[in-house]
Amino acid sequence: MKQLGGKVLFLDRKDINTDEVIPARYLNEDSKKALGPYLFEDLELPGFDRARDLAGKGVILSRSNFGCGSSREHAPWALEANGINVVVAESFARIFRGNMNNCGMVALELPAETIAQLFGRFAGRETELELDLGAGKLRFSSTSGEELLLPLSLGEFELAMVQSGGWVEFAADRY
Repeated sequence: MKQLGGKVLFLDRKDINTDEVIPARYLNEDSKKALGPYLFEDLELPGFDRARDLAGKGVILSRSNFGCGSSREHAPWALEANGINVVVAESFARIFRGNMNNCGMVALELPAETIAQLFGRFAGRETELELDLGAGKLRFSSTSGEELLLPLSLGEFELAMVQSGGWVEFAADRY
């Protein structure tokens, strides 16, 4: 199973599309790793600086409809190439969410009120997210001592995919 959780990257915008996650001009790269340098190259978000903000992050917190636009598995691959294996948002585009699961990554939906609370309490602070899949809990904590515990609800199939490491591993274990 992949390492899940880590430092949180706050992307306070809805409708971040797959072309902003990984621009189409890089879809001819021949490995996941080769996609890494281009993650969020075309993302326009006030205050966001790729060079400064991406380093060392393992989690993204965003608003609704994350991963909308073109359906491509390259978007989760580019995240994974940068060590990001968890995206927390109000909602996801269906295909993007499926591609995250297929890669053994977590696309976690939380209510809009909870997302707003997380941005209000933690944005602008170094924040980490710990996932306890067995206990079904999330723990957001900041270096200032702020902490928030939340229930983690993944469906049985999603949980099995994450625990297996993705679709290929899931299928190999069962078929």
